[in-house]
Amino acid sequence: MLRNREIQILLLIMGSISLTSIVAAAFISSIAAVFVTILSILLIGSSLLFMRWRYRELEKLSVYLREISNGNDSLDVRDNQEGELSILKNDIYKVTLMLSEHRSLLHRDKLQLTDAISDISHQLKTPLTSMKVMADLLSSPDLPPAKRTEFTHHIRIQLERIDWLVSSLLKLSKMDAKTIQFKKDRIPVKNLIQKALEPVMIPMDIKGQTVSIAGDDDISFAGDFNWTVEAVINILKNGVEHTHEGGAITITFSENTLFTEIVIADNGKGIPKEDLPYIFKRFYKGKNAGEGSIGIGLAMAHSIIASQNGVIDVTSESGKGTQFVIKFYKQVI
Repeated sequence: MLRNREIQILLLIMGSISLTSIVAAAFISSIAAVFVTILSILLIGSSLLFMRWRYRELEKLSVYLREISNGNDSLDVRDNQEGELSILKNDIYKVTLMLSEHRSLLHRDKLQLTDAISDISHQLKTPLTSMKVMADLLSSPDLPPAKRTEFTHHIRIQLERIDWLVSSLLKLSKMDAKTIQFKKDRIPVKNLIQKALEPVMIPMDIKGQTVSIAGDDDISFAGDFNWTVEAVINILKNGVEHTHEGGAITITFSENTLFTEIVIADNGKGIPKEDLPYIFKRFYKGKNAGEGSIGIGLAMAHSIIASQNGVIDVTSESGKGTQFVIKFYKQVI
């Protein structure tokens, strides 16, 4: 403690003042000199004891901070007393909690990144392996023209699948990073539905499915038209895929003072009860998922809707169909 330069300076100043006081008191009387000497000794001694206690408290805080830097954030340094040290201890504890939360979030993000990379690798490995085999077969001069055409067609399909997967993952990563600025335009729901139906009309015609739309023409909400269309397309694709030939899809929309609601329902095979809590999770494929399903469409729809002050819920019953309910709130609640 005495090696501390600040303490040395303090002792030097106090010693000089005490010596000066003793000399001055000696000119008055010997009794006054003795009295001042005793007071000086008591004052310097009390100061040393106080500084020693304070030094030990600071040393404890130093040890505490080293423990925190080593990852031990379970220590509690708080006290309920008054004073600068108590305030410092409480502030350090608050910073410790904040660092602990940040560490937990970083660990969670690291796990999510690891899982995402693993899932992406798995999704890309299958089509790449398939294309590699077909490319080797295409190099054979004895391959019949019909097979060559078939393999070329399959390679094109796999490339389109990879392109869609990469594009979707880039969009999701941008939403996660909150770098996408969603517009706040006034969107007529009827126009939104008509635009979203365009990519799925051909698959619906092939399967002989029908679609019915019900809702007032003046119903609208504030959002980004193109991004919301993409979300609805993914929900419609899911309905078309899981609805049998000759099935029906119904779309209804309405609004009230709180939100605008869009309901997309089908009479398909439904979603098993055990899969319902996970259908909006990336790369999750339920029991009824198609062979070419990647498990990213509904996750993207959920992210797009949630980013625009909306929510999406699903109810389903095996063998009877599935219903998606989308709500865009008119104000933050």
